Amino acid sequence: MSRLKQKSKIVPFIPDDGFYFTKGIEAFQNRKFDLALKWMKKAMDSNPKEPLYPCQMSIIYTEIGAYHAANQLLTQVLKTADYVDCYYLLANNYAHLGLLNDAKKFVKLYLEKEPNGDFADDAKQLLEIIEIDEDEEELDFEEEDELLMYQETVFYHMEKEEWEKAIPVIEEMIVLFPEYTLARHDYAQALFFTGNKKEAIRMEQELLQEDPNDLYSFMNIALFHHSLGEEDSAMVYAEKLQKVFPIHEQLKLRIAVTFARIGQYDIAYERFCKLNKEMLKNHLSFYRWYSIAAYHCGCPSKAVKIWKEGCRRYPVLAEKMMPWNG
Repeated sequence: MSRLKQKSKIVPFIPDDGFYFTKGIEAFQNRKFDLALKWMKKAMDSNPKEPLYPCQMSIIYTEIGAYHAANQLLTQVLKTADYVDCYYLLANNYAHLGLLNDAKKFVKLYLEKEPNGDFADDAKQLLEIIEIDEDEEELDFEEEDELLMYQETVFYHMEKEEWEKAIPVIEEMIVLFPEYTLARHDYAQALFFTGNKKEAIRMEQELLQEDPNDLYSFMNIALFHHSLGEEDSAMVYAEKLQKVFPIHEQLKLRIAVTFARIGQYDIAYERFCKLNKEMLKNHLSFYRWYSIAAYHCGCPSKAVKIWKEGCRRYPVLAEKMMPWNG
């Protein structure tokens, strides 16, 4: 057979929009966001009528914090198709931008149209967080100032793991602000680490019965079981947390710290890398647990850098040996 005839049997590979989309998803999953955007643009150019592609591209923009660019894409999709997922994605982006009224409008619209949709659980959780924010805004100024003083005092002791000093302050806080449930979670944690483990677990189980989706209960119960060497039980709650990606940086940090404290360093490190450092500079736990997670994920030089930065900000850290050298 001649060389010409052999060549004529070769079927040329012509990539289509599905190919570009798959490559974009692979790049996104590998956190190669620039490459993911390029592939997704090719998919969109190849098939401009497919709403899935701009929606996925908006998710990539959301991941890198380009919320306005993400919303522009979603708004364009809704001009030509009632692609319901867009409403949830818009709500999520508006929440990140702090535009909670817009976020509430779109998340409600999503739940009206798709009460059992793919994002239904996330949408309900987002709506709950927005409504909690609204409830907090209803406090009068005097109450708000007093609550803030207690919060800052408890925060100071909890960050330094001064459990015994935190307990009496939290007890007062619970009496004065019974609706502020975070105080009860902090109280359970302080009780546990001062030796009152059974009471701490009982409290958290009670809180979880009141609200089966309480993230703070998931975090505390996972931490308690891990501390008791009950890894299987800890993982039940850790797996619930893996599906949660909150809006507020403080809650994101608390979840990242929880993963680090229960030895889930890979997940913790990934979460820490996504945090807004500028918003968390006053959190000692950010530096302590971020450095520990980085070290255990094979980034010792980064771990040392984070630890040293923490020591410059918090002399109490400088008094201690690097955790992985202990």
